[in-house]
Amino acid sequence: MIARLILAATTLLTVAATPLSPAQRFGRLYHDVQMRRLFPDGKTFADAVPKRSDARIIAAYRHCRCGSDAGLRRFVLTHFTLPEAPVTRPQPRRTLTQHIDELWPQLTRTTTNVTAGSSALTLPRRYVVPGGRFREMYYWDSWFTMLGLPPAGRQDLVEDMVIDFGSLIDRYGHIPNGTRTYYLSRSQPPFFYLIAGLSHDAATLAARNRQLRTEHAYWMAGATALAPGTAQARAVRLPDGALLNRYWDDRDDARDESYREDTELADATPGRPRGELMRDLRAAAESGWDFSSRWLGDGRTLATIRTTRLVPIDLNSLMVGMEQAIAVNCRTLGDTACAASFDARATARIAAIRRHLWNGRFFADHDLDTGRANDKVTAAMAFPLFAGVATQDQARLTARALTALIGEGGVRTTPVASGQQWDDPNGWAPLQWIAYRGLRRYGEDRLAIRIRTAWLATVNREYDASGKLLEKYDVVDRRPGGGGEYPNQDGFGWTNGVTRAMLLEK
Repeated sequence: MIARLILAATTLLTVAATPLSPAQRFGRLYHDVQMRRLFPDGKTFADAVPKRSDARIIAAYRHCRCGSDAGLRRFVLTHFTLPEAPVTRPQPRRTLTQHIDELWPQLTRTTTNVTAGSSALTLPRRYVVPGGRFREMYYWDSWFTMLGLPPAGRQDLVEDMVIDFGSLIDRYGHIPNGTRTYYLSRSQPPFFYLIAGLSHDAATLAARNRQLRTEHAYWMAGATALAPGTAQARAVRLPDGALLNRYWDDRDDARDESYREDTELADATPGRPRGELMRDLRAAAESGWDFSSRWLGDGRTLATIRTTRLVPIDLNSLMVGMEQAIAVNCRTLGDTACAASFDARATARIAAIRRHLWNGRFFADHDLDTGRANDKVTAAMAFPLFAGVATQDQARLTARALTALIGEGGVRTTPVASGQQWDDPNGWAPLQWIAYRGLRRYGEDRLAIRIRTAWLATVNREYDASGKLLEKYDVVDRRPGGGGEYPNQDGFGWTNGVTRAMLLEK
């Protein structure tokens, strides 16, 4: 017992109190600014920095004659500093590789200190942002972005970002969606085991493994007390006792960065509990797929979103990778008990995935209400191949199913044209890399090379046309992607990283 207590004390650090988000701090003022659409992008006010204390601003607002939008705008500009509009500096035309390598300094930021009252979180080292409206470091984006740094000779920046992510775990017990206070109630697909694996600093292995174990504990919180057929936060125990995970968010109100959109949707959906709807929207944001027919009950309408009732194939495949990485690290560090424990966890999870997230034709999300894997075709089916979870037969059948998503420009996210950005006809850099590497892992080289060739052709075509790399692409017509809550962004971290890495593949 004493040994277990010592292990727990050295594995999990004291977590800092979670700071309030701007919506929580400013209440009615925040509501009014967002609902009156004072700024076209809801993220603008979420990222604004107050010029004086919250109490003084709130007191001043009580006496504000802000009935007109012009009056409210004057109040905001008096009391807040707005973020600068994103600027992309023009560059002379270079080869695609040269262009990507020259973008890294433009996308690199440092926030060792922030102005009091800012929603930004401090980080000890430099980091790369995606670009455009995304002014902060994001979790799952970053691993794909970081793939492009070593080929550009930027291992120094990789090491800095590994330290940054570890510092977030040390302070908050997990890696948030992004480095803003309003993202702290959720995480994103757990890629830290791969991010940490990019480090060349052997001296930090013990610290990185401790952080990985802390992150694992975050995802598994409440799991030990779960009865079969129940769930708590991100942990799910199926009726047969299998332990898996789902996406979640610790809050059930409107997202700060999409406050108006969430509030209007809830107002227009009176027959559904407001908190339940908000939680499912937030959980989809934790998945990174915000939003997709994948999460929608009717496959079309955002009001039917039910993210928390699904056990996702991508998340659980990544959890296997995390558990296996912890086991390897523990073995290297001489902790055989830890290695055996996490080996057993990974083995049990693999068996559960093969049993509960396989529909007989391909891997898919497990529906907690029907008790089986659904039949939705999505690019997430490639994650078990990427993580090495599939049997050879399952990989072969999944590759066959994945073929239906491959267009002239790469892998479509789903075959459903819902108008959401994680649906047809959009293709995203991270899913191209996951599919490509997963197929190569199982010897499906012809299909993998087809994806790589198609994706690079799409990126090159747009680069030739506009001189930009974009957040997402229409991979059917090979043009800029669309849909979702905001315009397509350029920059763009994970497209740069994946494209740079794919250019080196043979």
